[in-house]
Amino acid sequence: MVKSFSRTDVGVKRQVNQDYVFRSEERVGNLPNLFIVADGMGGHNAGDYASSFATNFVVEAIREDSETNPIKLIRSAIENANAKLLEDASSHPDKDGMGTTFVAATVMEDGYLYVANVGDSRLYLAGDEFTQITRDHSLVEEMVRAGKLDKEAARLHPDKNIITRAVGAVKDLKVDFFDMKLKAGDKILMCTDGLSNMVPENEIKKIVAEGGSVEDTVNALVDKANECGGKDNIAVILAELIPDFKHKEF
Repeated sequence: MVKSFSRTDVGVKRQVNQDYVFRSEERVGNLPNLFIVADGMGGHNAGDYASSFATNFVVEAIREDSETNPIKLIRSAIENANAKLLEDASSHPDKDGMGTTFVAATVMEDGYLYVANVGDSRLYLAGDEFTQITRDHSLVEEMVRAGKLDKEAARLHPDKNIITRAVGAVKDLKVDFFDMKLKAGDKILMCTDGLSNMVPENEIKKIVAEGGSVEDTVNALVDKANECGGKDNIAVILAELIPDFKHKEF
């Protein structure tokens, strides 16, 4: 039902890769598939620890949970990962201030996409239109919503990396959820800001629309981010909904 490819890259300027991805086209617990991108923050090794720990914790929590509602299942896993990161930070001073963005997505058997989002990593839907589904939890996005900045100015703003929500940052974490019905041929693009801050959205849209394989498209996006300066780590997942004879409505 879904074919996908993922890639992370340290970029041109950074020495450590704090981005982390998980991709499974097969079942993970009661979910038919699962895709995650996370962008860690924090000094020393705290950022890469936060993104990898949160991702792996969520995957295992979903595997072990008997809940069948995808929103309840994902929300519980993320909230518990948040609590564990806070606990780790309180007992390890070198991890103080760590956190991670987090975007998780699953495509259910009925063709509905469910998305969870914390921070400024993104999920786009490339179908009839190319649309950002998630809403950034960032200082500049708040300025965009208030009408003080346009989207291109926000991409280049010096405070673009200041996020207002992260897993592991506060006890009472708010997770945003989105859902929509997909159709065969729709593509789901998930990425960290190492792509979205480096490559203009119309260029991302163009590369995705060129119609290559998911692998070729992901590689083209990562390579483009590096060509544009590669100032941050880059993580990209592209998943395409393919026709399934069991679901004629696709």
